[in-house]
Formats: sequence, C-alpha cells, structure tokens
Amino acid sequence: MSSTFHVQAEWVHLQYEEQATFTETYGFSGNQGAINLEAIRFRPEGHPSETLLVFMHPASTLQLLPVPRAMAATGAHVLCAASRYAKNDTALIMEKVLLDLGAYIRHAKTVWGYKHVVLVGWSGGGALAVSYQAEAEDPRVTETPAGEPVNLKGAGLIPADAVIYQAAHLSRAHLLSESLDPSVTDELDPDTRDVQLDIYDKRNPNQPPYSPEYIARYRAAQLARMRRITAWARGRLQDLQRRNTGELERGFIVHRTFADPRFVDPTLDANDRRPHWCYMGNPETVNTGPVGLARFTTLRSWLSQWSLDDTCANGLTGAARMRAPLLVIENSADDAVPATHPKMLFAAAASPDKQFHVVQGATHYYAGQPAQMAEATTLIRSWLAERELLPA
Repeated sequence: MSSTFHVQAEWVHLQYEEQATFTETYGFSGNQGAINLEAIRFRPEGHPSETLLVFMHPASTLQLLPVPRAMAATGAHVLCAASRYAKNDTALIMEKVLLDLGAYIRHAKTVWGYKHVVLVGWSGGGALAVSYQAEAEDPRVTETPAGEPVNLKGAGLIPADAVIYQAAHLSRAHLLSESLDPSVTDELDPDTRDVQLDIYDKRNPNQPPYSPEYIARYRAAQLARMRRITAWARGRLQDLQRRNTGELERGFIVHRTFADPRFVDPTLDANDRRPHWCYMGNPETVNTGPVGLARFTTLRSWLSQWSLDDTCANGLTGAARMRAPLLVIENSADDAVPATHPKMLFAAAASPDKQFHVVQGATHYYAGQPAQMAEATTLIRSWLAERELLPA
C-alpha cells in the first residue's frame, strides 16, 4: 500500500482490578485495588481495520518512535501501550507487565472489536512480546521469582495472531549479563576494581582486539557478578521475611552496568555499528551514569527483571514455546542490540512459520534514516499481507 494517510492520535486509559499485598508503583498508576494504564492509539483517518498492531516496552513509551507512526501512515491501526511502570523501571515486575499487555489485548478484542492483534516487539519489547505469546499459548507462571503469587496461568491471556521481533535483544537480563562490569569487586565501593577486567582502564594489559580467551574469562566474570547480586538479593528478601515486620522491600544501587566489550572492540560480533559508541552515547560515561541498566532497583525487581537465571521474560525460552507466525528483523548497524541476539532468537524459535530479515545500515532508532525506516515498514506490511493480517 503506497498511500499515506493522515493519522489521528487517541489517548487511551485502561483500568483493571488487582489485589496485591505489596504495591511497587507510585501514586495513581497502581493503588486503591486497581491498575491504571495509558496508551496512544494511532488510526488512519477514514480507514478502518480489523487488525491492531501493538507496540509495548516494559518500561518505555513508544509513541515518539518513528516506526509506529510510519506504520499508521501506511493505513495500519497502531497502539503504543505503556505498562504500569512507564518511564520508571526501578521496581518493575515482569510478570505484572505481562498482565498489563494482556489487558490491552483483551480490550482490543472485546471492546474495540479488532479481529486480529499483532505484537510488534521493538528493542526491550521483543522479549516481552515472545514471552507474552508463550504464556498466552501455554500458560505456566503462577508466581514471581520472589515466590509471590501472580496468576498468569489463570489470567486468560489472549494470544496474538502474529509476533514481530524488531531490533530487539533477548531480554533485559541477557542485555545486562553482557553489559555488567565484571571489574567491580565490592558492590558498596565501585572504585574497588580488578584492573584486568576493566575495559575502560588504560592500565588493563588486555586491549582490543581481545583474544577469545580474554572474552571467555570476561563473560564468566560478568555472569559470576550477576549471580552474586542475585544470591544477595534472595538473602535480603529472606531476612526481611524472617523479621516479620512491615518492612517488605529494599532498594539498592548496582554500579557500573554498561561494559560490553563489543562497545570498544568492533571486531567482536562485527556489524555496521559505529565503533566506540552506543545508543546512549559514550559507553564509558554510560557505565557510571544515572541511566545505566539496572542502576536503581529493588530486591524483587532484580529477580524478576534483571536476573538471567530467574526472569520470566526470556526471549529464548519464550520463542521456543510459542507457535504463532514470527518475523525477526535485525538492523545491521544496531548500536543497542548485539548482532548475535536476533539470530539466536530466530534459531530458538519453534514457530512453523518464521522469517528472518536484515535491514542493511539501519541503526537502533532509524534516526535520520528514512530509507531504512521505509524498508522496515514495507517489510512488515508485506509480511502481514501475506498472512492476510493487513491488506496488500
């Protein structure tokens, strides 16, 4: 479809009941026994559709991204859905994000009357999309990693009709496991570090291009640090439970969380990305800045969102369980998502109908790249049209 439509934007508010013994969202978004969600629905003026494309990220709002708006301009109906944790992932519980996504899909089907829903998982929304689809098709989760009840198995989640995995990583936990700075040896003092594991320290005798042996050592140290934090978080939760007081949760800081060696060695998992750079700027600065991955978190959120051994939003396991049609799109110059992740997701996917495409030269956000964005948009439309989910 080559026509360009005028797009109308509609603010959406959903509310559903939730009885929780512990509230981890601030203010109106989740209290008084109800969850309140906000979204933006884009609809081409005078162009009805039986299909809704749902874009959702665990912690971000997506209505300012170019792709959702570009899809709407081609005639598609698009929902940019925010979870209860929009713009604040400090205490985010992934199991509850899946419930929020389920509320949007239920509303789309039963209130708005869409016949088809397609999940478009961009960036952190990719693992969310395939994990939701896995639980909707084959529900299993009954509690969070902290052992608290969350009835995904009995929630009646409605499966989507197809899933698109676009410029997406395997999970927030996978991304952190490959970005966590293993040089930190004292969680309370980020200046206490192992120089040989500090990729930003010029005194480190290991310099790019890194040897396979060094990378293996580095990755093992990253995972070991993650598991030390996980063990500590579990221990603190158990200690709070033993006290049997009104203190139920604790926040903490995770220092230096943006040290993927791929940032400084472009030969590692080489693609077209800009060397010594990342989607948030200078990676050395991001490593210690306030907006780094998992910088501020809670005990429960660490287990649910950031622990690779515990999170329910694992793209690999989700893709292996779902059967809906799957389109995987890799951006060849992605400066946020490791080049290995889309390929690994595709290889793990059990969907009988799955396709993989690469948009050459595309960065994570398609910033200043109208040709690459148009290619991605055309690809999505064509793939959906082949499955009779959008008109050709």
